[in-house]
Amino acid sequence: MFRTFALGLIGLFAAAAVPAQAANEYLTPYPAHHVIANIYYVGSKGQANYLITTPKGNILVNSGLEGNVPMIKDSIAKLGFKYSDTKLLLISHAHFDHDAGSAQVVKDTGAKYEVMDADVPTVESGGTKDFQYNNVKEYLYPAVKVSRALKDGDTVSLGGVTLTAHKTPGHTRGCTTWTMKVQDGGKTLDVAIVGSPNVNPGYVLVGNKDYPGIVQDYEQTFKVLKALPVDVFLGAHGDYYGMDAKVTKLKAGGTNPFIDPAGYRAYITNREAAYRKELARQQAAAKP
Repeated sequence: MFRTFALGLIGLFAAAAVPAQAANEYLTPYPAHHVIANIYYVGSKGQANYLITTPKGNILVNSGLEGNVPMIKDSIAKLGFKYSDTKLLLISHAHFDHDAGSAQVVKDTGAKYEVMDADVPTVESGGTKDFQYNNVKEYLYPAVKVSRALKDGDTVSLGGVTLTAHKTPGHTRGCTTWTMKVQDGGKTLDVAIVGSPNVNPGYVLVGNKDYPGIVQDYEQTFKVLKALPVDVFLGAHGDYYGMDAKVTKLKAGGTNPFIDPAGYRAYITNREAAYRKELARQQAAAKP
């Protein structure tokens, strides 16, 4: 059964900014490792951050919590790269566990910060314009100016590497799934870093006055995710794609376990079923 980010938000973060269980997952170091081609994992046990290297500098996907930034820097160094070579910063979506450290990364490295247009107001307000968590103090973070507002289908390029931003909204208005192509063993493979198709506890799908189009956005997201060609399955949290088990297999040698198109399809099927179950529950509850 898939353990998702949705399990961690409302219940875990109600009492403190970073309570013990969240700290155990998001602020516990995890071994930096090579994923495939020029993609590396530099995140924590529960918070996924990726370094994509190029001859002209590097791309960081997700900045994590503020407390993750020193860990990311350390992981990058352990892999033999320089944190200061970070030229572009991207995020999966505008929730504090993915973008709270962005202001620090931009300050440290001067990286350009490129964010999907619908998430820009949330990022630039430090979370105060989020549709769900705008009044939750523990979910707010340092605001930072975005260098470029992306639109669905826009590309981000550096040093011969190109990523495509696919708007997969619902979880946030501008939730983004990133795709790119890599070469491995003479083959061209499609990589996806899934933003999030999850419905968090407390999300209102029926009659949401703060996000009237949330259902239509989730429907669009699943349409997009099911249509993407995916060989290498990654995501905003390592548990989306069974990171622990795959790292263990990677150490054993053999076929790269991150090449997992079947795992990707199973994950999307599972998440869509969870969404539809919650939607049906709320629709039934809304009937007179």
